[in-house]
Amino acid sequence: MIVRNLPAITAISCLLVGPAAAQEALVTYKSLSPELAQDLAKATLADCRKRGFQVTDVVVDRLVIMQALLR
Repeated sequence: MIVRNLPAITAISCLLVGPAAAQEALVTYKSLSPELAQDLAKATLADCRKRGFQVTDVVVDRLVIMQALLR
């Protein structure tokens, strides 16, 4: 009798656990606003100029997508 009910019990348990596992798989993160990325690039460029370096300044996010560029 237990063997006969095993597929039904397995299916029900998968239905109950499925949505919870899917929610745990989602990842959220914060990213820089365009204004903050531009302010960061400006401050970095100003500091490099003050030290005598001529640089190109690029701010990227955690996915290495360019957020700001100053030359």
